[in-house]
Parts: sequence; structure tokens; C-alpha cells
Amino acid sequence: MSYELKAKFLLITRYLLLIALLVTCHFSLVTVVHAERIKDIASFEGVRGNQLLGYGLVVGLNGTGDKGLATMQSIANMLQRMGSTVKPNDIKAKNTAAVMVTATLPPFPKPGIRVDAVVSTIGDAKNLQGGTLLLTPLKGPDDKVYALAQGPVSTGGFAAGAGGTTVQKNHPTTGKLPEGVIVERDLPFVLGNGKEIKIFLHRPDFTTATEITRKINEALKYEYAATIDPSAIKLKIPSEYSNKVVELLTFIEGLDVNVDVTALVVINERTGTVVIGDKVRISPVAIAHGNLSIVIKTEFKVSQPPSFAPESAKTVVVPERDVIVMEQKASLVEVSGVNLGEIVRALNAMGATSGDLISILQSLKASGALRAELEII
Repeated sequence: MSYELKAKFLLITRYLLLIALLVTCHFSLVTVVHAERIKDIASFEGVRGNQLLGYGLVVGLNGTGDKGLATMQSIANMLQRMGSTVKPNDIKAKNTAAVMVTATLPPFPKPGIRVDAVVSTIGDAKNLQGGTLLLTPLKGPDDKVYALAQGPVSTGGFAAGAGGTTVQKNHPTTGKLPEGVIVERDLPFVLGNGKEIKIFLHRPDFTTATEITRKINEALKYEYAATIDPSAIKLKIPSEYSNKVVELLTFIEGLDVNVDVTALVVINERTGTVVIGDKVRISPVAIAHGNLSIVIKTEFKVSQPPSFAPESAKTVVVPERDVIVMEQKASLVEVSGVNLGEIVRALNAMGATSGDLISILQSLKASGALRAELEII
């Protein structure tokens, strides 16, 4: 090969490497779409939890229990079932509290499994610390007993004090019963009707529902799924899975789909928390935000007579008041953004606090510059 051919070959090779590098850089700049499993964004028809409720007594409290007659009546009824007859008025115990016990059974619970429960006072008990819940039946809406609860109550806090001074941590009138509930009865669960099953989205969305339908049909290589509405998808069970429905659902819930979310800004005015979604956009707009502060101070000056003053002299207190008005200078700041990073940098440049930011976002929404849904919780 001659020197000229070698030079041309090297030149062409360099051009090809440059083109490959540019193509790689181009694809690296493309926005990455994060996929979610169907298992994390939807649930199948019939797969749901069930809530239970019961009334019970917590004993063993250190004088922080109920003082009402209703609790004393419950204690008397319990003792009567155990063969001891006691009048409610004769009971003066302060170591017992009447409580409501709530629990949520997971889908397809089997007798013998354990779940947690929440214990909450319904009387004037001050603290459940150190207490033990007596055997309490938990019923469903059909008034049937599905589980039994019993065990020590964990409050995760305390309350103590004397002489009018108290110290409290967390909420001692509500506690948890870790694995203190034992399931005693099966709950009727049905996965579809044998021919089809529905898939329910946790957050209804047309685009996401359509994407799930497309992904399922693509994986099963047939039009088995159909979108009913933004929150539901109907899935026909293929004949080869007629006796293997669990395997079919396991396969489907593992599929990855691209989730489309709405542009949303969530504001919690109580805590000053602001959450801005990735889809939020702000049209070019100028913002002027300033604070007006008025401070009123009152100082008392005492005029006291000297030691040898006449008897008619007396001490005089004269109040002096001062009013100060401070208005922060407000300058116009241009704010716009086509992505989350630009919006955050623009708002941070204003030096706004969380309270100011909430006011600014509400004003942007009112002006139409904020292209997102504003949700206040």
C-alpha cells in the first residue's frame, strides 16, 4: 500500500471515529425515561386489604387509666364472664383503660399468621405506657370475628411530671401491638371471574393506562388487554393460563412500563414544604416580592421621688411607645424555566423563604404563568 493510500485510510478512520463519538454524545443527552413495574403502579382486582375493629381493655397501667363508669362496667362484665360478680360502682381502679383496636389484614390471609394492630384510648386515660391488651376479638363489617388481638402495648413515648410541670414525648394515648393479632378465619377472595381480571391503577391516567395495555399485549403477543378508562384495564385470561392464573399475574406485574405523570406542585402550608414535579414549567414572568414589617414597642419609664421628698410625692410610671415601619425593598426578578433545574435556580436566586415561595407559586398559578396543577394539603 502506497503512502497516499495509507494517509487516506487513516483520515477516513478518524472521520468514522469522530462520527461515532458524536452519535454517542447525542444519545447520552437524550432524556432517560424511568420505567416502573406494573406491580408498583397498579393492583389486580380482588387483591386488597381488609380492616378490622374491636373494643378491648388495657390493664397494668400505673394509675394513668380511665376514671369513667363505662370502663368500670367493662371491667365488671369481663370479671363476670370469668365467674366473679362485681358491681361497677365497687371498682375504683385507675390501672385500666378502654381502647379501640384497629388492624388491616393483608390480601389472602391464612389462619395463624400475625399482623400489627393500633390501640387507641376512647376514655380519659392519660398514658398507655407499660399496659397489656387483654384478649380482644376483631370483627369485620359483616360482624364476624376474623382475628384476635392480645399482648403488650408499645407507645414509643412517655409522659411524666409533677407539681404542674409535665414532660411528654410523642403521643402516649395511642400505641402499637407488634404482631399482636392472630388471624382466625379465611377471608373470601376471588381473582376475577375465571375468564378475565381487571387491573386498577393507583393514580388514574389515560397515557399510563394505554401504555400498560400496549405492554401487556406486546408481551403476550395478542390483544388480550383493553383499556376501560384511565383507572382500569380489562385482561382476558389466555387459555394456556386458565389453570395458572397466579403465574400469569406474576409475569404481568413484573413488566416495566413508562409512567406519565401530570405537572404538579404540592404545597403544605402548615410545615412550609414545597414539592415541585419534573414536568412543571413556568412561562417567562417578572416577580417583585417584598415584606412589610410593623414593630410596636412599649417601654415603661419609672419616675421615683428622692429620699427627702414631701409626703405628697409618689412614684409615677410613664409608658413610652415607639412605632417602627420597615418595608423590604422589592426588585423585579425574571423567572422562567423549561425544566426543573432552571426553575429551582431561578427561585433560589430570589432568596425566597418557604413562606415566600408558597405565596409566589400561588401568584404564578393565578397569573397563568405556572403551567402545572397546584395542590395544597
